[in-house]
Amino acid sequence: MKRVQRLVILGGGTAGWMTAAAMSATFGDLVNISILESDAIGTIGVGEATIPTIHWFNQLIGLDEEAFVAATKASFKLGIEFVDWARPGTRYFHPFGRYGVDLGPVPFHQHWLRAKADGLDRPLSVYSLAAQLAAAGRFAKPVDDPRSILSTLGYAYHFDAGLYARHLRQLAEKRGVVRHEGLLRDIERDPETGFVTALTSDRGERLEGDLFIDCSGFRALLIGETMGARFEDWSHWLPCDRAVAVPCARIAATTPFTRSTLRPAGWQWRIPLQHRTGNGYVYASSFVSDDEAVATLLSNLDGEALADPRMLRFTAGFRREAWRGNVVAIGLSSGFLEPLESTSIHLIQSGIAKLITLFPDADCDPVLARQFNTLFARDMDGIRDFLILHYHATQGHDAPLWQHTRHMTPPPTLVDKIAQYTRAGRLMLSADELFREASWLAVLEGQGVGALGHAPLADTLDAATNRRQLNQIETVIARATPTLPLHDAAIAALVAPQVAGR
Repeated sequence: MKRVQRLVILGGGTAGWMTAAAMSATFGDLVNISILESDAIGTIGVGEATIPTIHWFNQLIGLDEEAFVAATKASFKLGIEFVDWARPGTRYFHPFGRYGVDLGPVPFHQHWLRAKADGLDRPLSVYSLAAQLAAAGRFAKPVDDPRSILSTLGYAYHFDAGLYARHLRQLAEKRGVVRHEGLLRDIERDPETGFVTALTSDRGERLEGDLFIDCSGFRALLIGETMGARFEDWSHWLPCDRAVAVPCARIAATTPFTRSTLRPAGWQWRIPLQHRTGNGYVYASSFVSDDEAVATLLSNLDGEALADPRMLRFTAGFRREAWRGNVVAIGLSSGFLEPLESTSIHLIQSGIAKLITLFPDADCDPVLARQFNTLFARDMDGIRDFLILHYHATQGHDAPLWQHTRHMTPPPTLVDKIAQYTRAGRLMLSADELFREASWLAVLEGQGVGALGHAPLADTLDAATNRRQLNQIETVIARATPTLPLHDAAIAALVAPQVAGR
């Protein structure tokens, strides 16, 4: 079989340069990689928060954490705080890592539910070291020793997406990736197979390829306009279709978490970086004007705005054929889910990981494309349901958007999950779902979708022993929290060698 020797990426930004960095790190000199991007096209670059799966990607491309945190002005992230989502005046925390410790065959949350049935009145959050560290403005990395409470931690990053793409570009170009400046002018296709064979830029450069990666963003110039892959619209479940973003001055300690605050027609993000704070209002244009959305965002900033607000338009949904022919869509060209749970960059690296595993020969066997599309659809469907849960499980909000989402009918897969958890605390998750038990627990319990009972397996627990174990875990976490570094001190300690070496 003829191997893929020429890989062409259309579009730069986060998706394009993540793809270029990963492919060059994986295939080295075996594949010639070119990327066509134009400085005249702005990148979205507002999704500056990540989830812990980013560690896999950074390891794949050989990213040095010290250099990465210094170059991208990154901060650490222990989870997401949700303000006013359950009902007005409330807040809860979605921590990375896990709740409690391994106590045997009965899942930890079933220990907690059984103890509640026996009279315990303690919130789930006291059994999460990540949640307690976040509340205290502190940070620590996980360790491998299961005997340490630090082994229950997980973490990710906040970073400047523009600086991240620049950092990745430097790595990729050192490995031989060639960047071509210019706008796409023409697309050539094989008349028999329909495969794309070459791209021509407005500068007259012609880039021939065996495999093409569409990182052209919402325009989806290859996968959508050229290959005709259909977009599946999910706006009936996720009605927010616009966002306004603006950075502001940092005026306080850098919090080790993202904050999401419910607003009348959507929600506002707050993402702390070393040098500034990222802010945005994701909203449904059917329920608020652009001017009102901008005014709401600007009136809820921590500090002085550092730039003019940027407006973005989008539709929630995706293409179930993100790979068609010899074109694979990565990033926004494959679909979009709002950044409520910081999954945008994860979906880029998820597509990259699947492509590496299923990397084709030049004939692009359609069986590989079908497998890629099946796996990617599972990712998207699962994340979709998790996001819809946030919208659907709100209470006490009179604004029309929230009345709509409260009373809408969720997908059957989500209906089943809610029903099973409400009945006996069962978390019905498949092995390949992105969000695991701790995440579903945090949002279900945080938004008031509590379990009415516990599973029969929890009846095997001795009540006194169970209560004692839970008390011990809470005590260990409470004692450990104030001994760990403040978040800003942890950042400073990590980047100090980079700063000193400049």
